[in-house]
Amino acid sequence: MTQYPRHAIYYAPAPGSDLDRFGSHLLGYDAHSGASLPFPEAITQAVPDWFELTRDPRKYGFHATLKAPLSLAPGRTEAELLAACETFCTTARPIPVFKPVVSLIGDFIAVVPETLPDVLRALAADCVRAFDGFRAPLTAEDRSRRNPSRLTPRQLDHLDRWGYPYVMEDFQFHMTLTGRLAADRQSAILPILQRRFAEIDLAAIAVDSIALFRQDSADARFRIVRRYALTGRAAE
Repeated sequence: MTQYPRHAIYYAPAPGSDLDRFGSHLLGYDAHSGASLPFPEAITQAVPDWFELTRDPRKYGFHATLKAPLSLAPGRTEAELLAACETFCTTARPIPVFKPVVSLIGDFIAVVPETLPDVLRALAADCVRAFDGFRAPLTAEDRSRRNPSRLTPRQLDHLDRWGYPYVMEDFQFHMTLTGRLAADRQSAILPILQRRFAEIDLAAIAVDSIALFRQDSADARFRIVRRYALTGRAAE
């Protein structure tokens, strides 16, 4: 059985930024404050069942996964994890910057890089390695939830080694905007979200921080405990 609370290392945009407002209002949840938010009226008029379509991502808040949700290993504490986040961010590294687009990823819609920068993949891999010592071993229930029979051999290796299949070579940076959609809903909703994203005229996203999120119970939403600014340096 999964143990709570769970923690995760995510990228979350700065509170009050255009990107934060865009994603948080579409999901109807502000992970910074823990408050529910009204959906944009134009969205609910165009998509009356928007609440249901965003039920799954709403629980996690608007984010991109760097280290997937984990239960703390025996003897590890949140205070230690907070300190580890602070230490992680003191290491100077290139700040990933990319052009964002709204696109399908599998059968859901997300904000993704037009092209994934190598330094972003490296940052995610660093997070996976650096915080893995805080992760309790996967339970049989947690492993089963990942549908291991549908994973590639490499993803299955990742699941068993790192507790999550979509890491390292299989990492995809994405900031989820919907739950899983049938094909006809994808074709109808994608252009609506693309037009809305174009309105904020966001030329680039800089992944210049990480955030520690916590989920207190299976029914609870994830909420930001603390954000940390990364220490940047020029790319080599």
